[in-house]
Amino acid sequence: MESLLRNDFAIAEDELRKAVLYQERNGGNLEKILVSLGALSSEQLPHIYSKVFALPFYEDAQASEELWGSLSKELQSSLLAHNILPLHNTDKKLTLLVQDPTMPALNELLIRLPKLLSQADVPVNELQVSLASEVVFERIKKQLQAHAPVSNTSGLSVFEEDRLREMASEAPTVNLLNTLISRGLRRRASDMHIEPSSGRGRVRYRIDGVLHETDSIPILMVLPIVTRLKLLASMDIAEKRRPQDGKIELRVDGKDVDIRVSALPVSGGESVVMRFLLQESLEYDVAKLGIEADIEADLMLDIASTSGVVLLTGPTGSGKTTTLYSFLSRRNESGIKIITIEDPVEYQLEGINQVQVQSDIGYTFAGALRAVVRQDPDVIMVGEIRDFETASIALQSALTGHLVFSTLHTNDAPSAYTRLLDLGVEPFLLSAAVKSIVAQRLVRQLCPHCAQLDETAADIVKNLQMSWLSTLLQEQPTYKKAVGCEHCANTGYNGRIAAIEYMRCDDDLRALLGNKNFLIEARQLNKSKGRRTLLEDGVLKAMKGITTIDEVVRVAG
Repeated sequence: MESLLRNDFAIAEDELRKAVLYQERNGGNLEKILVSLGALSSEQLPHIYSKVFALPFYEDAQASEELWGSLSKELQSSLLAHNILPLHNTDKKLTLLVQDPTMPALNELLIRLPKLLSQADVPVNELQVSLASEVVFERIKKQLQAHAPVSNTSGLSVFEEDRLREMASEAPTVNLLNTLISRGLRRRASDMHIEPSSGRGRVRYRIDGVLHETDSIPILMVLPIVTRLKLLASMDIAEKRRPQDGKIELRVDGKDVDIRVSALPVSGGESVVMRFLLQESLEYDVAKLGIEADIEADLMLDIASTSGVVLLTGPTGSGKTTTLYSFLSRRNESGIKIITIEDPVEYQLEGINQVQVQSDIGYTFAGALRAVVRQDPDVIMVGEIRDFETASIALQSALTGHLVFSTLHTNDAPSAYTRLLDLGVEPFLLSAAVKSIVAQRLVRQLCPHCAQLDETAADIVKNLQMSWLSTLLQEQPTYKKAVGCEHCANTGYNGRIAAIEYMRCDDDLRALLGNKNFLIEARQLNKSKGRRTLLEDGVLKAMKGITTIDEVVRVAG
């Protein structure tokens, strides 16, 4: 290269020496360094490359518009973005005009190009890379641009997308993802999070409602892993600017698992969350929920009713759906027709008709509920009451001889009333239709293998002014604390149970509807009837040694 530049292009010896010294210190192409130093014109580069790489040089050329028109718009955009211009295809020999044959990605692009061309029904046996002056190259590029989109809305060229697919299918990517999923399932995780963070991929598992960071993957593996998840979930791997959702069905460690996948663009890449749905891991039995005996007795009366509305309240992740499924299972028998309306249907229940809401086509909870009522059901479950229309139809259905279960997002049981009133529901309809309201939280159960007695918990309960709860026990309180062992992945906890606040909608409560201080008065009324708040129910469980005071305060405090 040096002798060519010195002899054929008359580069001065001192300029050449400066360029070589710079190249030794910083790397780079010698000819481009000379252009930067002003010792060489960029117009001379195609002539240099033609001699160095023995490539044809076109003093003038025309591109075949017929060939160009046969290519997909995505391929056209990709070729233009990489400054690769197809001139003509003669006897299956495709001539390509390039501006810079030293481009690092050129060889890989040329390897992939025949496959992409074959998909466009352009038969090619040989590729010929050629060069031309800047003037000729720019003229042909403008000619082709006039017949092609200049922007790529996906953000990725077809070359890059093709490469991503290959990376996602390579053994290291497949094995790593399978290992992460298997590890999460062994740890009883409900969710797995993969996030780009500080030059690495942070992997966190949600176990019993709490996130644990236990794994980390190289940052270079994050994109292949995310791409593989998108491919498995039938998502667009080229779309990185908008949130996406999908579903994967896998068999891992001998178990069939459905995975809900959510991808969210964040700074530095995409955050992906996987929700593991294991049909066999759930038991829909009221007795397994950990509900105290006095509350369970009241609930069983409500569940056995032929009409009315039973509402469950609580934030996302508080176990409302599992509790509703347990209620439905208690009523699931051949003489009872049960229909659910859900978004989405996550678990299939034997003997129950489950309806999937399709909001994108206008098939909402309210629309589905209208249709369901005409199916002559005995029991209806509405996944969530979000608006006046759904609330109104659900309550009216209860008045016409249907038992309706549904959920609301409120902090406690009395707030469910005010929430429905805020939606526009008439007080008389609430008074006539609602049977009971259950507020719920999930608290972690202590691991039976490592839990130890806690000598400080009694003082905390005393400070909370809840020592009176011990009168509800047949024995002395047994407070315990979490320690951690191999059986519970060193968390100190294993599984979760429900802390419950129960409110019966009787005549006394109905008399308070419309009062200015309804929430305060409703809570006082519930307490006067011997019913507990969420925090009190949790403390009662801590007194029994089922969970810890710290956990109860964290969840319900």
